[in-house]
Amino acid sequence: MKNFQYQTFADMTLSRICCIGAGYVGGPTCTIIADKCPDVTVTVTDLSQDRINQWNSDNLPIYEPGLDEIVRRRRNKNLFFSTDVKKAVIEAELIFICVNTPTKNYGLGKGRAADLKYVEAAARMIAEVANQSKIVVEKSTVPVKAAESISNILKANQRLGVQYQVLSNPEFLAEGTAVNDLLNPDRVLIGGEQTKEGREAVESLCWIYSHWVPRENIITMNTWSSELSKLAANAFLAQRISSINAMSAICEMTGADVTEVAHAVGTDTRIGNKFLKASVGFGGFSGFGGSCFQKDVLNMVYLCECLNLPEVAAYWQQVININEYQKRRFANRIIESLFNTVTNKKLAVFGFSFKKDTGDTRESAAIYVCKYLTDEGANLRIYDPKVTDKKIFSELTNPLMCEDPERVKELVTTYPDPYEAANGTHALVICTEWDQFTTLDYSKIYQKMLKPAFIFDGRLILDHEALMKIGFQVVTIGKKLQRSNVHRSFSTSSQS
Repeated sequence: MKNFQYQTFADMTLSRICCIGAGYVGGPTCTIIADKCPDVTVTVTDLSQDRINQWNSDNLPIYEPGLDEIVRRRRNKNLFFSTDVKKAVIEAELIFICVNTPTKNYGLGKGRAADLKYVEAAARMIAEVANQSKIVVEKSTVPVKAAESISNILKANQRLGVQYQVLSNPEFLAEGTAVNDLLNPDRVLIGGEQTKEGREAVESLCWIYSHWVPRENIITMNTWSSELSKLAANAFLAQRISSINAMSAICEMTGADVTEVAHAVGTDTRIGNKFLKASVGFGGFSGFGGSCFQKDVLNMVYLCECLNLPEVAAYWQQVININEYQKRRFANRIIESLFNTVTNKKLAVFGFSFKKDTGDTRESAAIYVCKYLTDEGANLRIYDPKVTDKKIFSELTNPLMCEDPERVKELVTTYPDPYEAANGTHALVICTEWDQFTTLDYSKIYQKMLKPAFIFDGRLILDHEALMKIGFQVVTIGKKLQRSNVHRSFSTSSQS
C-alpha cells in the first residue's frame, strides 16, 4: 500500500490495521477483526505497559465471555499487542482511534461534555509520524463533529504527499455480550465524507466488516449522521430505562407490580420488551451503567445547549435525573428499613460491577449506593466475582466520590466468598444481577445473619416469596410485598 493515492482505495485490499487504545472497545473489536480476517495483520497499541502485558498473558485486562479463547487463537499470528504506538501507526493503512473519552470534570462543559484530549493527542501523534496516506477511523464514543476536529488536526499538520480520510464507525457493544455483539451485529455504521475519496475510504472499511457481516447490515452515511446515530441510540435506550424506573416508583405507591406492567407494555409490538426491567439504576438487564449511556446522554445535553436548544437539553437531562433519583431512593429505603440508621451496622453488598458478566465498574449503581451508605456510617462487606479489590477501593475513594478515603477504607471490606461476606450482617444488598446470586443457599445465609435479617433486591432477580418463607424481611423495587411483617417496598416512606 506504499505511496497509495485515495483514488485507488476502491480497488485496494487492506493488509495492516492499527488500533490506538487497548480497552473495552479496541481490544475485543480488533480481536474479532483478526479472527475473521486472517490475512490482515492487526496491532492493538496502548501506552500502558501493564495493560499490554495483560493482553499478552492468560489474564486479560477485561472480562468478556468467549474473548480469551479467540485472543489465544490469533495472538502472535495476525493479532499483536504492543506499546510501540508510533511504529504500528507508521506501518498501518487503517487506524482505529479507540481511546477513552470521559465526561469532563473541569472547565467549560464540566459534567456534560466529553473530554477529547486523548482523541486529540492520538490525532496529533498520527500526523507527526505518518509518512504515507491513512484512513483514520473514530471508534471511541465521541460527540458530533469529532471527526471534523480530527480531520482538521490531521490536515493542518500533514506532510507533503500524505492524505487522510476520517471515518466514523461507532461501536454498539454491550459489556458481557461484546463478543456476540461483534460477531452478530444488528448493524455496522460507517460514516464518511460525501466525496469520491471519502466513499472509497468507506468501501475499504466495508470490505473488512464484510468478511463476516452481511452487506445489508453495513449501513453507510455521512459523518454527522453516523456520530449522531450513536448518541441517539444510547439516549433512546437510556430513556426507556428511566421510564420503567419512574414507573416503578408509581407501582410502589399504588400496589401495582412493575414486572407485570413492563410485561404488558412490552407485548405491544410498537414498543417491544427490551430494556424494560426496573432496577436500582442504569445497569443490569436495563443497563444504564458502564462507559456509554450516562456519558452519551450528558453529551446530548451539552450538544443541545451549544445548539441553543434549551428545551431539548432539559428533556434529556431529566433522563439522567431519574437515574440519580432511583439510586438515591434505594439507599434511603435501606436506611429507613433498618430503623432509620445504618451507623456501625454490617451490610453485605453482592455485586459491584455495573452489570453481570463484566468486571467494568464505570458508573455502576453499586458505587453510589455504597457511597450513600458509608456516608451514613455503615460497615460494608462487598463481594463481586469479577471486580478486583483494588478496583473497588479505587472507585470508592475517587476524589469525585469521597472526601475522606481513609474513612472509606475503615468502613469497607472485600470478601472472596459471598457466604463469608454475609456472615454476621444485618442485611444483604443486591446491586448486580450475577446469575450465581439466584442459586445461593439463602437458608444457610439466613442462619448466620443478625435478626431481623433483611434482603434489599435492587435487581429483581430473587424469589421473594421463598425468601420470606425462610424468614427474611424483603424489600424490592416496583411492588409492595403482601406479608404483613415485611417492610414496605422502598420509596413508600412518604406515607409514614
